[in-house]
Amino acid sequence: QVQLEESGGGSVQAGGSLRLSCIAPGSTYRSCMGWFRQAPGKQREGVASIDSESPGRIRYADDVKGRFTIDKDNAKNTLYLEMNSLRPEDTAMYYCAVKPGICWIPSLVVSEYSHWGQGTQVTVSS
Repeated sequence: QVQLEESGGGSVQAGGSLRLSCIAPGSTYRSCMGWFRQAPGKQREGVASIDSESPGRIRYADDVKGRFTIDKDNAKNTLYLEMNSLRPEDTAMYYCAVKPGICWIPSLVVSEYSHWGQGTQVTVSS
């Protein structure tokens, strides 16, 4: 059983930065892990995904490329999302998630993930 706990959300002005953390003490060996977000009235969408055992294998959503960085510290069982140059449209609840099985290709498809945290709110004001 994988239990996930996000932290690090908050309120910032446009152009600011935040760093989200997700502790995943359960087994995530060779799994894809990802960050997703859901704004009010919108569907949940993928932000970034990483291969737990090959941190160089990463996928980003187009609108966060160059601004967000996903990383994982396996010694601490912690997934991170460094968010820079934040925009008001980045405002959402952010979730970390684990996709069961071997991570053949980092995925941003919501339905492929079955373990979710409770989320952490990110609010960006203009």
